Amino acid sequence: MRVLQVGAGAVGAAAVSIAARRTFFESYVVADYSAGRADACVADDRFSSATVDASSPAAVADLCRARGITHVLNAVDPRFVMPVFEGALDAGADYLDMAMSLSTPDPAAPYSRTGVKLGDDQFALASTWTDRGRLALIGIGVEPGLSDVFARYAADHLFSAIEEIGVRDGANLVVDGHAFAPTFSIWTTIEECLNPPVVWERDRGWYTTEPFSEPEVFDFPEGIGPVECVNVEHEEVLLIPRWVSADRVTFKYGLGDEFIEVLRTLHKLGLSSVDPVRVGEVSVAPRDLVAACLPDPAGLGPRMRGKTCAGTWVRGVDAAGAAKEVYLYHVVDNEWSMREYGHQAVAWQTAINPVVALELLATGAWTGTGVLGPEAFDAVPFLDLLTEYGSPWGMRGRP
Repeated sequence: MRVLQVGAGAVGAAAVSIAARRTFFESYVVADYSAGRADACVADDRFSSATVDASSPAAVADLCRARGITHVLNAVDPRFVMPVFEGALDAGADYLDMAMSLSTPDPAAPYSRTGVKLGDDQFALASTWTDRGRLALIGIGVEPGLSDVFARYAADHLFSAIEEIGVRDGANLVVDGHAFAPTFSIWTTIEECLNPPVVWERDRGWYTTEPFSEPEVFDFPEGIGPVECVNVEHEEVLLIPRWVSADRVTFKYGLGDEFIEVLRTLHKLGLSSVDPVRVGEVSVAPRDLVAACLPDPAGLGPRMRGKTCAGTWVRGVDAAGAAKEVYLYHVVDNEWSMREYGHQAVAWQTAINPVVALELLATGAWTGTGVLGPEAFDAVPFLDLLTEYGSPWGMRGRP
């Protein structure tokens, strides 16, 4: 396996630190628009750096050919998913990402029906990937990713019928010294939080609701406690129903009132827009300006305290026909991830999952062709290897 990782930001740098402790690959190229960021990720003589324009499929394909790449790991913002995806396909490499191609809301009824859904542009090319014998494993971060693996595990081993699968994400993280400091890419956060959330129901299919709708208080494990969660657009709702049978699939995120109010204010002021605005002699997208004004998530680790939890809540009936409810989850303590790896918890928790998936592909434990989500594979090898990496998962349940 010869890996090209496109992106050396917070998640990309964390992925390299995790991969550096494993032996499943022959070489690992870290590419970024910034030569300095890529160079800083070089861990040992198996690693090298490069610069690349992630908006250019040709540039990605050329780099793959020049370095003999077998697998491309996309670790850049979702706006670059399709160029990297297409570049890997053109070069004949397998592909993994942690976020899917972007959606476009229905122009007439954005809060009741879907337009172009997350991942639609990638699934449109599924037959081409299959015909070429190549695999695109999409949505293999933590959410989407590990949460989808949990859904497959629950369906295969815990339930005979599933009424609802609800991905629930919450944290008690605090960033000292900053009044507002998102722990993940603000570009991505704005995109997913302000777009119409998608819900899936067996009798209705995919439909949309208002942003931040259907608030509920979810009690997260390992000391995090109750957090109010709201509907947010997310890939799991577009992935899970394709491979796992359930009556309903949702995604809710614990954002907090202050965070929601900031996002709403950005939207009201037009600062969430990606359309360039001319200011004097310069044109800049308002969302890019917001991102530039906020601290880099990669540098927040030393100021962060607390834990982050990603997980999948499942309700249905067990093999005996009794009602059953479980929450399968993964918690990372920022103090631990900083001490052990030097990376903040949210980025590290996202990054470990594509590295685990790469190792499963390298050993042949996971195989496939076409455009597939994590649910298309056996969950047990993934969860076992995740534990071997030193990051065990948990399950809380009751009949």
